[in-house]
Amino acid sequence: MGEREVDWSALPMELLPLIGKTVQARINVVRFRSVCTSWRSSIPPLRGISPPLLLPFPYPINSAGGQSFLSQSTIYRLEPPDDNPNLSTCSSKSWLVKVEEFEPGRVRLLNPLSSLHIRFLPDSFPKVINLLGFRVVEVGKAYKLQHSNGMDIAGVNKLVLFPNSAWTSCVEDKLIFGLFHEGKLGYVKYGDENWTFVDDHNFYCDDITVYKGQPYVVDRLGTVSWIDSSMKLIQFSPPLCGLGNQKHLVESCGELYVVDRSFDRERRFDHGLRRYRLCPKTVNIEVYKLDQEWGCWVMVKNLGDQVFFLGKDSSFSVSATEFSGCKGNCVYFTDENDIGVFYFENQKTGKIVDFQDRCHLFWPPPSWLSSKSSSKC
Repeated sequence: MGEREVDWSALPMELLPLIGKTVQARINVVRFRSVCTSWRSSIPPLRGISPPLLLPFPYPINSAGGQSFLSQSTIYRLEPPDDNPNLSTCSSKSWLVKVEEFEPGRVRLLNPLSSLHIRFLPDSFPKVINLLGFRVVEVGKAYKLQHSNGMDIAGVNKLVLFPNSAWTSCVEDKLIFGLFHEGKLGYVKYGDENWTFVDDHNFYCDDITVYKGQPYVVDRLGTVSWIDSSMKLIQFSPPLCGLGNQKHLVESCGELYVVDRSFDRERRFDHGLRRYRLCPKTVNIEVYKLDQEWGCWVMVKNLGDQVFFLGKDSSFSVSATEFSGCKGNCVYFTDENDIGVFYFENQKTGKIVDFQDRCHLFWPPPSWLSSKSSSKC
């Protein structure tokens, strides 16, 4: 029996908004609205943070007040179409990249983990990338506070928006939670004059994320809490009491994990300060999952084909099967601006530059993305 052709433009009009509102990623909304005129008119275009959202300067970083700007970047997984001539000879069938819109209609590429601007691109790299010409999956979003000149504001570890659904409210109605270097957790809403602390007595938060539509935080003891509508911390888990120095929250396959990272210190020369200073160096990583039935933490010894990423401003996970040559059961992380990887199978940690066969996950761009055809990656 042959395949039956479906005229998607003939769907009942009342179904289109219901289907469209299940689409969250901006690129998927563009694809949805590109089907035909009736699909385009059924849902509005998503509003991005462009121009950057104006916010008060975060306390306690600058108690004198002032203004800052919230900018957004998106992490994508790009795949070529099946008819790409270079696909069979390319070692990487997917590419992980972070994109930041710094001016309306203008974007720049960032390293997905370090968030450093990728300034030097190959000559063959296209000047314009039409995302509708590729298979694009949105992996996550990241936010940061910047000065009016575009420089990042120091002292802010992480920012999340809540609600994180694209359709729940406009950007101006969302809460922005900020995690500062001192472990203090604050929030602000567009139009507020100052940031507000969530808990004046808890200054030891390590990470924050939005999981299943609710903001969650983890402190330095590994206690996970969620934030209720009155901005109170409600304990969700017992303390992990791990021996690591920093805790991270990572969602993978619908489950929430705590990654416990242990540091050593290494002496590095800081060219800006013109002196040596001690920098954290990751020496071990442990992953835990909460057994909600028994209310205890269980150490995860094997991630399967999952790969965890601990970035400077976001944490996320992907399946290794989605990236040719990528090895699962590992965690990528940043130490300063160096990218490292921890393998669970042998409990070893190293810099990604020492594993050349893994580097193509981030760099260089695959040949199927180049404007000039190439027979090799």
